[in-house]
Amino acid sequence: MPKVSAKRQITLPVEQCRQAHIAPGDEYNSYVDNHGHITIIKKTLRSAKGLLKDLKVNKQISDEDSLQSAITS
Repeated sequence: MPKVSAKRQITLPVEQCRQAHIAPGDEYNSYVDNHGHITIIKKTLRSAKGLLKDLKVNKQISDEDSLQSAITS
């Protein structure tokens, strides 16, 4: 059974790493929910690629106007 080290480091079991495709040196995000459960999510390159592909661009609005709109909204 893995334990938390004195530096609060956690070692993930090898089999869980294989299942999650986590390798030494991979980056991750971790989150804690209201029940104290920790979720670890491996960062992947280009995971957001195409996320904004269907966004319509209004070229009549400047970057400054867009920023100001976001600040005052």
